Amino acid sequence: MKFKPQSVGLVAAVTSAATFATSGAFIKPLLESGWSPAAAVTARALLGGMLLLPFVLFSLRGRWDALWRARWRVAGMGVIAVAFTQLTYFAAIHRIPVSTALLVEYLAPLLLVVWAWATTRRLPRPAVFLGSALAIGGLVLVIGPGALQAVDPVGIMLAFAAAIGCAVYFVVAARPADGLPPVALAGTGLLLGAASLGLAGAVGLVPFTVAFDDVQLLGSTAPWWVSLTVVAVFATAIAYATGIFGSSRLGSRLASFVGLLEVVFASIFAWIVVGEQLTPLQMVGGALILAGIAAIPGEPVPVTPSAEGTPEPAAPRTSASVPS
Repeated sequence: MKFKPQSVGLVAAVTSAATFATSGAFIKPLLESGWSPAAAVTARALLGGMLLLPFVLFSLRGRWDALWRARWRVAGMGVIAVAFTQLTYFAAIHRIPVSTALLVEYLAPLLLVVWAWATTRRLPRPAVFLGSALAIGGLVLVIGPGALQAVDPVGIMLAFAAAIGCAVYFVVAARPADGLPPVALAGTGLLLGAASLGLAGAVGLVPFTVAFDDVQLLGSTAPWWVSLTVVAVFATAIAYATGIFGSSRLGSRLASFVGLLEVVFASIFAWIVVGEQLTPLQMVGGALILAGIAAIPGEPVPVTPSAEGTPEPAAPRTSASVPS
């Protein structure tokens, strides 16, 4: 059976959202044991990048020029999508509630719609407005209406900066590959992001502390490296690799809306792992997000020759470069 590129991309994007959602439950024990957010994210990105490194080397064999051609994409992924987004998000949650920061950060899909509108000067289709309204409304219900409150304006600005970084992630991931495999972009981007975060910690831009005590994990005590390994494997290596692959097949707009499923999966994991009950409002919110995703029109995936001369699906143009 031959699957359409968009179907494969949708599976990858949903997998990315689900694996990203595991980060909270496994990063939190590290933070509670004494790790600073910057140190935890740096270790996560470094280990995730190292786990992907063998796949990066294998995918680039004989095609190292592709990495040079994509140097600005790699820089955007590492410095902005990984390092900048993580730093601004964690800076935001020091000033405002986590629910509020998440709600602002996940306005990234709307930023992409507005950017496409501004750059193409074409009014988005009614389906895009409908999908946006349904998805964001569902997001509010899943996170909790209490997230809509007057809070520290600096915290809001930091969360909005994280939203911009999140939008950049989807745009960079959806750019035409030009011979660079998605796993290579993910791996090199994570390593560069880890280096950027480590440098920020070394110069004192952000607190950088680690602790090697046992952590409380899933109701029992476990070594610190168990929590970090789970985050690095699932919420980092797999999440970024599948997210970039999915975005390359779906385009930045649709992939960003699928990314909203992360909050739905996070609620489900919280229910399964720590016993937090799913409320009826959260269930309705999840259904609205799914409806919003279904309403967002997909983007065409052109067919271009591969490096070996065999036709293969190329990455679609992003919503910022085509009329909606």
